[in-house]
Amino acid sequence: MMYSFLLTIHSLFRWLVLVGMVYAIFRAYKGWFNNLEFSKFDNSVRHITATIAHIQLIFGICLYCISPIVQYFLHNFKDAIHERQIRFFGMEHSSMMLLAIIIITIGSALSKRKTTDKAKFKTMALSYTLAFIIILVNIPWSFSPLISRPLFRF
Repeated sequence: MMYSFLLTIHSLFRWLVLVGMVYAIFRAYKGWFNNLEFSKFDNSVRHITATIAHIQLIFGICLYCISPIVQYFLHNFKDAIHERQIRFFGMEHSSMMLLAIIIITIGSALSKRKTTDKAKFKTMALSYTLAFIIILVNIPWSFSPLISRPLFRF
């Protein structure tokens, strides 16, 4: 019961992460290339996007701890490492998403501490873009030839 609830929340919450990342990246590049002032609103976008990503990470860690796929992976590593779906959820998805969250966190912190508006936008744009690419590549999209899951799980 808890597993399916977390799986649904994690699956649905990814859309909030993606929308937040796209908007934050858009604001960052716009501010960087147009030499705009890094406003309180831009700072809020930076902070809220990072917070949403951290909430998704918490859902993901909880899901990782109770997932039967991950449990199989951890207890049967020698065999499971050769099974694409098991390896993806047991190792690749989790480690790459953690890396993306680390990049978001560092980028957000560095952006906040920069002294010029242009540097704030540039730092946010580059770090959030890198994290976004990692996230996009490691989501189990319904159209992926590597690992496929529905776009919405209920």
